[in-house]
Amino acid sequence: MADRVTVIGWDGSPLTEAARAALGAATLVAGAAHHLALPEVPPGAERIRLGSVALAARRIAAHRGTAVVLADGDPGYFGVVRTLRAPEFGLEVEVVPAVSSVAAAFARAGMPWDDAHVVVAHSRTLRRAVNVCRAHTKVAVLTSPGAGPAELGLLLEGVHRTFVICEELGTPRERVSVVTSDKAADHTWRDPNVVIVIGGRAAGDSGGWIAGRDPSAGPRGWTLPAEEYGGELGEGEREPLRTSQLARLGPRPGDLVWDIGCGSGAFATDAARAGAAVIAVDSDREACARTDSTARRLGVQLQIVHGTAPHVLENLPEPDVVRVGGGGAAVVSAVADRRPQRIVAHAATRDAAELIGRNLTEHGYRVECALLQSLELDTSVWTEKERSVAFLLSGVLPARGD
Repeated sequence: MADRVTVIGWDGSPLTEAARAALGAATLVAGAAHHLALPEVPPGAERIRLGSVALAARRIAAHRGTAVVLADGDPGYFGVVRTLRAPEFGLEVEVVPAVSSVAAAFARAGMPWDDAHVVVAHSRTLRRAVNVCRAHTKVAVLTSPGAGPAELGLLLEGVHRTFVICEELGTPRERVSVVTSDKAADHTWRDPNVVIVIGGRAAGDSGGWIAGRDPSAGPRGWTLPAEEYGGELGEGEREPLRTSQLARLGPRPGDLVWDIGCGSGAFATDAARAGAAVIAVDSDREACARTDSTARRLGVQLQIVHGTAPHVLENLPEPDVVRVGGGGAAVVSAVADRRPQRIVAHAATRDAAELIGRNLTEHGYRVECALLQSLELDTSVWTEKERSVAFLLSGVLPARGD
């Protein structure tokens, strides 16, 4: 095992005294080509071109001597330190940090970033990274080959954002470009790069006490009462049913939620307040306008699509979870064909509930149904104020191997 492993972050500025001392004593140096070309790398040291960090870690673990790993930016922030510290390698590492590429990108843009979300985009996480960009007004995306500015722009179709693209930060070839998201696919971008994605309706100052969106902004509660959504809600939007639907879907950051038959926008807004990206669909233009007004008032990002389901769903991006607020079994069937992880719907009668349930079962979903009855009381006189009854159906797509 290596006697000592030092991980040095590099941001293009001269190496610190501690970094130069560690590098000068190294008998093995791992890094990208531009790291290995640094004049401080000892000529007699073994050199490893850093591709797979796990493979490099195995070679370092077998090395007898002093090892140094060079990495761009802060190696402890979405960097190599996590892999090197994995238990299977048994390495103890010291870290000499540098300015992270995200901090450098925001510095080039002259923007604060304590209110930004930071995501990593690669082939497995690109869609989820895009959903965070849909849901939030300021996101930094650490890209990778095949999951860069062009791919982000293509997947954000229908959502206007501005990209600040920072290529090869800290090198002589550094370049910063500002383009709209729909133009990003028209260019070829150099790796590595960081993309700052900004746009949408800002919810105001985060207050400066927590990174990202301030979770205390806006009213408290997973769901909100009718008056927060502009007054009377439709039968399928009442709070008890809506709360149960949210609980079964569990929308979260990185998810894309479809709300079909969005009505006043109550469910769509609740899902967006949970951090998910939301596409709200309705055939009624007035419903779309109410939903947009609700989203603006509560400071969340929604994409609103006017059209009739199931036809309007054909060109929408793939959902993770779906609420079917209208359209019955035909819409449920079209949604199930897209294979979201979870679907919720409701019905006013048992016959309608059985039809939807059979439809979900035939599509391979595990189905649950509950009869929800709620009675609202006027607490000034403790008399019945409003009663609602609905069948709540939820379908869960079994994981592979279940």
